[in-house]
Amino acid sequence: MENIAAQGSAEQLNNDPAQPETAVKFTNVSFAYSDESGLALKDVSFEVKKGEFLCVLGHNGSGKSTLARLICGLLEADKGKVETWGLDPSDRASVGEVRRHAGIVFQNPDNQMVASIVEDDVAFGPENIGLDREETGRRIEWALSAVGMSEYRHSTPTRLSGGQKQRIAVAGVLAIKPDVLILDESTAMLDPKGRKEVVSVAKKLNKEDGITVILITHFMDEALLADRAIVMNRGEIALTGKPEDIFSDGERLETFNLCLPEIGEICRGLSRGGMDVKCALFPDELAGEIADAFKGRKISSPPVSERESEAAGGEWDINIKNLTFTYSKKSPFATRALKGVDLTVKEGEFFGIIGHTGSGKSTLVQHLNALIKLPQAEKHYKKPKAKKGVAPPPPPSITIGRFDLSRRKCDFRALRADVGMVFQYPEYQLFAETVFDDVAFGLKNFRRGISSEEVENAVRESLTAVGLDYDEVRDKSPFDLSGGQKRRVAIAGVIVTKPHILILDEPAAGLDPLGKREIMKLLHSLHSDWCRTVIVVSHDMDEVAENCTRACVLSDGKIAMCGSPSELFSDIDKMKEIGLDAPLTSKLKGALAEKGICLSCGCKADDFVRAVLSMYKGGADNA
Repeated sequence: MENIAAQGSAEQLNNDPAQPETAVKFTNVSFAYSDESGLALKDVSFEVKKGEFLCVLGHNGSGKSTLARLICGLLEADKGKVETWGLDPSDRASVGEVRRHAGIVFQNPDNQMVASIVEDDVAFGPENIGLDREETGRRIEWALSAVGMSEYRHSTPTRLSGGQKQRIAVAGVLAIKPDVLILDESTAMLDPKGRKEVVSVAKKLNKEDGITVILITHFMDEALLADRAIVMNRGEIALTGKPEDIFSDGERLETFNLCLPEIGEICRGLSRGGMDVKCALFPDELAGEIADAFKGRKISSPPVSERESEAAGGEWDINIKNLTFTYSKKSPFATRALKGVDLTVKEGEFFGIIGHTGSGKSTLVQHLNALIKLPQAEKHYKKPKAKKGVAPPPPPSITIGRFDLSRRKCDFRALRADVGMVFQYPEYQLFAETVFDDVAFGLKNFRRGISSEEVENAVRESLTAVGLDYDEVRDKSPFDLSGGQKRRVAIAGVIVTKPHILILDEPAAGLDPLGKREIMKLLHSLHSDWCRTVIVVSHDMDEVAENCTRACVLSDGKIAMCGSPSELFSDIDKMKEIGLDAPLTSKLKGALAEKGICLSCGCKADDFVRAVLSMYKGGADNA
């Protein structure tokens, strides 16, 4: 292991001599899921001090989640020793006590939902550790408030969005108030506001209550809040130290399949362009560095931003009118998800759909390949009788190319061959015994009579396109793969049919930073080669700013805004009101404007770097 900074321990918050000095300790731990799969962890040794906030980083499949499950006794080490709060998680007699001290929130909240009502789900942990009804009630109220889900206390979890379920899962563990809180990619599906709320709760518990926090994440801004970070690589601990020290060397990170946070890439771009700026980790900090570099130079007029090109449209345009939808209609759990959506997506666009958790994004896109059908298309649909003196509401309609989704006789099988969908959670569409069979399923279903050789070639091409080794994964069970690998297989299973329109619900969630870039690069390649339109649902504002030609903002089931990324993110305050964040470049432009440096450029990081360097060099003659 390479130490790049003194590890140091957090302040001791509990001086009870009966308590262990170390919250978690691994001593030469190795683990393999099967004899054929190789070691998931290889001779790992590290300690987590009581009261420490530790961040675990690493590429998909590096062993992060395996490490977390060993801490809680969900897995048992093949070699070496694991200690959690002084107890052995592999000891059957103590595993119950281990899980009272250490609570884990999984990447997929459905893996830990146990009840049909939200408050019952949150109560499950406190009741199982013997708390009385009154204290359990207080824990439920506090935990739900901490994650911003108090109003859903009496809702059913199955009708919540993925992000809302994740908040409930976090609340369920918080209600136990464990000594060690493990968040395994627990904010991956949350909107920016939700991510900040959950991480701030964890930080507060760490500082005020002395709870040890182990945060497994791919969000570099979250990692910066930790006292210490470790980087996993192929089952081993490659680096350990303070987050800012680890992020100071982008080239080293890249050797471990990671990359600098975007702000680090911008710093590197400015430095390579001749501007003397130090590596910064926060927007205000970088804005200060840029302002200092401009001292003594005349600030020239900002370069005129290039007009973002618009798609001309064509035969595969998507037109949505008056779209409404209510879950569990005519029941006590009725939830109106869409409230009259009007939207046009033109052929050729790389379109983004953004919005806070529960805004209706997933519901909207599930209408586009008739996973949710319009009422008129249902077999037993009857036109509602008009009420006297009340004009009937206009019926919803969706047309996609030659398909009219409001018609019962619409060829929905052909529609789904032309409109491919990758779900928010890849597990929802993985089902076969092997990766090969899973990817080949859609191809065989839509192209009956295709030869075995054609199937094999298409599956090989699809898996290779998403960055997976065909020979390595073809015979594996898709359920033995990491979360990021499952997402790649899910995408491969859709693109293997080469649909005209590709819809992806949070395609990069759960992927490491380099994996996110690779997936977006793949989508752009597909878009330019054969896929006419790409629609991406995302909580990552930087992802939308960097990749989308146009996007819409959903808020409470309605379209709040629609336009180019530059138009959407020009008003940071309005985005925050909706419950969203702004991309890094918008924050930087705002911070620079306060210092008298006004830029006019697009939202992409490269556009920002070019604009700053152009202004900087333009003022050199006046220095």
